[in-house]
Amino acid sequence: MDYYDAVAESDISRVDDIKRDPERARRVLRSYARSVSSEATVTSILKDVRTDENDPFSENTLRSYMTALKKIFLIEDSPAWNPNLRSKTAIRSSDTRYLVDPFIATVALGIAPNDLVNDLATMGLMFKNMCVRDLRVYAQTIGGKIFHYRDKSGLECDAVVHLRNGSYGLVEIKLGGDNLIEEGAASLLKLKNRINCDKMSEPAFMMVLCAVAPFAYMRRDGVMIVPVGCLRD
Repeated sequence: MDYYDAVAESDISRVDDIKRDPERARRVLRSYARSVSSEATVTSILKDVRTDENDPFSENTLRSYMTALKKIFLIEDSPAWNPNLRSKTAIRSSDTRYLVDPFIATVALGIAPNDLVNDLATMGLMFKNMCVRDLRVYAQTIGGKIFHYRDKSGLECDAVVHLRNGSYGLVEIKLGGDNLIEEGAASLLKLKNRINCDKMSEPAFMMVLCAVAPFAYMRRDGVMIVPVGCLRD
């Protein structure tokens, strides 16, 4: 909580010596917290941040706050991945919004562990943010970056781990449970089948990253099921 207050009160202004309003900074962070793991546009975030239609808070001002938050490593969005596909499919190009640490999101929203237990939808978004953070850390150690994929049909992939040599892996993130894991695996296989492997390599791996699973294992279709705790190994 002290760190969150320090960001709003001083860090967001000190990073580039531009005075910013602490209350507006908190509103931007709350909006980002509500938008975690989604492709919220700057326009929708601005609408959420404004107190009413007469609020003079502009898009340029919002972008200034967002740039400052990126400079102090509070937010780190995931850009869209654009693979070669077998058929012409419009790929959504908006960034997916993430905070560097999902703890900041819970503080910004004023929610506690019990609130998350009673709201599994929000818990899932926070868990996804945590997993993307961890994947980003591990990928960076081997020169990789994290992207996301979504097309006009609604097919998506939460994280694409892409290395400099062109190899890549597809990751769906689920809290757990047989139905959600099956849903994630099906989505990965569907995306794999859309990729034109004559023009690019097949995915090096496909993984459903989950919170709850008895152990890590590989299914017969080649999809790995991996509890998040196994990433450290």
